Amino acid sequence: MGNYLGIDVGSITTKLVVLGGDNQVLAKCYIRNSGRPIEAIQQGLEEILIQLGKTVPIDGVATTGSARHLAAYLVGADLIKNEITAHAMAVIDFLPEAKTIIEIGGQDSKVIVMRNGVVADFAMNTVCAAGTGSFLDQQAARLGISIEAFGDLALKANHPVRIAGRCTVFAETDMIHKQQIGHSVEDIVAGLCDSLVKNYLNNVCRGKEILSPIVFQGGVAANRGIQKALERELEVHLIIPEHFDVMGAIGAAKLLKKGKLSQTQFRGFDLPQKSCSTRGFECGECENQCEVIELLVDHQVVACWGDLCERYRQTKNGITPACQSTWTAGRHGA
Repeated sequence: MGNYLGIDVGSITTKLVVLGGDNQVLAKCYIRNSGRPIEAIQQGLEEILIQLGKTVPIDGVATTGSARHLAAYLVGADLIKNEITAHAMAVIDFLPEAKTIIEIGGQDSKVIVMRNGVVADFAMNTVCAAGTGSFLDQQAARLGISIEAFGDLALKANHPVRIAGRCTVFAETDMIHKQQIGHSVEDIVAGLCDSLVKNYLNNVCRGKEILSPIVFQGGVAANRGIQKALERELEVHLIIPEHFDVMGAIGAAKLLKKGKLSQTQFRGFDLPQKSCSTRGFECGECENQCEVIELLVDHQVVACWGDLCERYRQTKNGITPACQSTWTAGRHGA
């Protein structure tokens, strides 16, 4: 049946999951990127190997998330899928009758409308991060509380205050004002949860038919304050999966498993011991002036992307002859 590795690299966090032949989660990890996705992937592989307790054969690797292409080049992925498809696949097996998926992550949030087991519609936030995990992190730090305690604190509120949640700047300004006039931290936190949920429903979910059963996943699903605020606004009980924080990685692995891969390109669990980095240059071969990115493993270029003409592009069999012969010349403008 095989073991499949799913990797979901977002803007704030990196998630890795190993699924066994019966779709059981054999190992998983959830890591903050800290602006260094390559290091986060390497750390994730180390943590997965520790959890497994030994090197197990990996029969395929799939990547998803905003940095899915970078992750794929780095680990040698066999499949690259967008977040919508990955999150939907994870839910289809978990709850086939689900009609709506609410996913709130570190930097973005999305709603996926499911009908008869397929994606019928979806939407994502655009430019504003209000209501996402990173904004909640920032406000928790400013209030001097841990993000883990944030949600439980909101449940203790007696009179949640109104917070302007349509914009992160306005929300923070309003929170400061509410503190200065004497409102309790509990009431402010609860008010923030309420306003951010309304922002999510009024913007991301605008025009979407939100029907039950509703699955709530993503890192923010751990926040009980947000969960309860969503349930109050929607007047339904939300379903939170056991592995709510890594559903994208689970979905990516399941998609690959269904494809019945014959042979994997996975580079192996020794990748953390190798030197991995990226560097970029502007190609001057034509008027496009492409910004080309090179991925180096042990100081050797193993992948190139960003070129419109594909002069430097990686192929399935590795680096093209054009990339091997011209990347140095292009980088130095020769």
